[in-house]
Amino acid sequence: MPRTRDVTFLLLDDFSHIAFACAVEPLRIANLLQGEEIYRWRLASVDGERVVCSNKTVTLVDQGLKDLPPRSSLFLISGQNVGDRATSDVLAFLRRERARGTRIGAICSGAHVLASAGFLNNRRAAIHWSFHDSFQENFPEVELCRNVFVADETFVTASGGTAATDLMLHLIGETHGEDLAAAIADMMVYSGVRPADAAQQISLQARHGIRNPHIAEAIRLLNESAPYYLPTSEIARTIGISTRQLERLFQKHLKMSPKQFAINQKLTRARNLLLQTEQSISEIALACGYESPSHFIRTYQNRFGVTPHNQRVFAATPLTVYQIA
Repeated sequence: MPRTRDVTFLLLDDFSHIAFACAVEPLRIANLLQGEEIYRWRLASVDGERVVCSNKTVTLVDQGLKDLPPRSSLFLISGQNVGDRATSDVLAFLRRERARGTRIGAICSGAHVLASAGFLNNRRAAIHWSFHDSFQENFPEVELCRNVFVADETFVTASGGTAATDLMLHLIGETHGEDLAAAIADMMVYSGVRPADAAQQISLQARHGIRNPHIAEAIRLLNESAPYYLPTSEIARTIGISTRQLERLFQKHLKMSPKQFAINQKLTRARNLLLQTEQSISEIALACGYESPSHFIRTYQNRFGVTPHNQRVFAATPLTVYQIA
């Protein structure tokens, strides 16, 4: 009879509910299929009583930041406002558990907290794609992995959502065999199990049904030159077509010019930094390639219908809280 493995999920306020469900359900189903308790889990929070997730429901927990059983695994799950969750108490708990030999992982935005603890320096880590911009700004010493999960490092990380299931199935397969992992996926009606190196996002080309290699190469060049995007003429010259032809291709397939595509990319990055960092609006404008905050503010409002300041105010406004036992 295999030894029962203890798993603790440390849930931080504003954690992603879907990421948590996708992480814990494979363990429950593993027990069901094996007919015995091969996994045992508990929930933890900062106060040891409850935690509020990003959809504003409340989850009751089993414990606070106290020592875990020997040979435990700990998965930290966070979501929005992760910069506020790496408190001194949380970091002290993580460092203490690391010293005790606990295997530590993070899901969704949790890699941000592990990086704040200094665990990820010079290591590969995955985090939800919407946090990539702020993560790179805050932790340049961490090698950001843009795939669904990283399991071949001391600290395992997954990018959130269904990627939590991909990671758990991978870990279960390592411990109990691929047949069990496949059976769990079948029980979850999860036929699209992804390996670690799968991309988090559907490519722009796949999303729009684009097969034109010139557009694919132009987008690659634009993204690599961010935030000071290459002029359309230089991109066209690099890929060997005329500027007019490149403009026509973008209008045909994306309904916008290359310049407008670049502006959209800059503004998306700006919105991520607004919502995920404490950087000032002036700092964000500079990081996104704008010469002046006023130009940035006008462009942002024209694109999203709200000023950068009001975008932050709205995101910080509390919503109704619902409780589930």
